[in-house]
Amino acid sequence: MATYRNALPQLRGDLFMTDGGFETTLIFLDGQQFPDFAAFELLKTPEGIEAIRKYLRSYGALAKRLGLGMVLETPTWRANPDWGTKLGYDAKALEQVNRTSVRLLEEIRAEFEAPGAPIVISGLLGPRGDGYVVDKAMTATEAEDYHGPQIRTFADTAADLVSVLTINYVEEGIGVAMAAKRANMPVVISFTLETDGNLPTGQTLGDAIAQVDAASSTYPAYYMINCAHPTHFANVLHPEAAWTPRLRGIRANASKMSHAELNEAPELDAGNPVELGQEFAELRTQHLPHLNIVGGCCGTDVRHVEQVALACRPLVPKASHA
Repeated sequence: MATYRNALPQLRGDLFMTDGGFETTLIFLDGQQFPDFAAFELLKTPEGIEAIRKYLRSYGALAKRLGLGMVLETPTWRANPDWGTKLGYDAKALEQVNRTSVRLLEEIRAEFEAPGAPIVISGLLGPRGDGYVVDKAMTATEAEDYHGPQIRTFADTAADLVSVLTINYVEEGIGVAMAAKRANMPVVISFTLETDGNLPTGQTLGDAIAQVDAASSTYPAYYMINCAHPTHFANVLHPEAAWTPRLRGIRANASKMSHAELNEAPELDAGNPVELGQEFAELRTQHLPHLNIVGGCCGTDVRHVEQVALACRPLVPKASHA
């Protein structure tokens, strides 16, 4: 049974952290091997499961040490039909992957959750196509049908919500929101942005959020940005804009490189963890007063998330819930 599905604690405004770059950490720092960034392939072996558990425990321990809540994502960014078929998984096998991932996160929550610092389990979805390039573009209805099975599976587990990361065109975001609405599952939509602060389609972030909200009757619990560096989008964030309060979370890349440059980079660019933390603090004070869910994406690891959390923690005082 889900613990927080009917009252997501991160909506109260306390600071929550996420993990960092799951796939990049496991590949570049831990030496794991899996195709197409499909980290769920590690669930096939005891050694792979232990690698995932070790990764998740490092963040659970950090959240507990800092006294922060955490949104913990399943390793299922690629566990959807097209990618699953490419890797030899049928619908039944993908369903099992998603269920197994949630059970693993339940273990982590039981170990590290502390009073006043809840751990929220999020069933993670990813784009049907490439995370950086708009390919296999769908209508909103097609996207709803495509992502619906994975969302319904998560709705039948202990997942508190579903999140979709690295969405690069608005119709897919709308489809995910509508599928989640049909499943009565809280949902978070996270867009990726180019160096100009816009979606890869050229649409502005504000327009994309407004379009999803209009199509879904404001169903998403909140929105996020992921897989971009703060310097790419700080200039498009306006505290006075009507859509700004809907943007609560950021999972930033370590690198300031563009998506195209990252695709061609032979080595991992880990950037500067301390500088990244300072940039998050500036986002909170200058651009996003509602920002309270912070973490990392490509190239980041527990060092980056710790610096981000430390930089933001004094800026978000614990709320009283008496």
